[in-house]
Amino acid sequence: MSVTMYHNPRCNTSRRTLALLREKGVEPKIIEYLKTPYTASMLKKLLGQLKMPASAIVRKKDAAAAGVDPTALSEEELIAAMVDNPIIVERPIVVSGGKAALGRPPEAVLRVL
Repeated sequence: MSVTMYHNPRCNTSRRTLALLREKGVEPKIIEYLKTPYTASMLKKLLGQLKMPASAIVRKKDAAAAGVDPTALSEEELIAAMVDNPIIVERPIVVSGGKAALGRPPEAVLRVL
């Protein structure tokens, strides 16, 4: 089973999700999205797999700190803002078998395994 995790090692929830995956015997391919930022096409694909709009995966406080107002932007503009400011994207996101899940709470990712 191929599993990919978009991870921020400084985030407690992301670290807990990674530990949970490893407890289940899954060693995901880890993408530290702050070092290897998302592209617009990648985010669109992830949003499709998550079955969520971009606004559902925006970290509100981080967006405000970055000067991004998700309510004032179209979907395309918000995705562009996420590409420019990857810190505003919720984490972690785990992808497996064409499906994705947001690890909030960490156990939520188990449904895509």
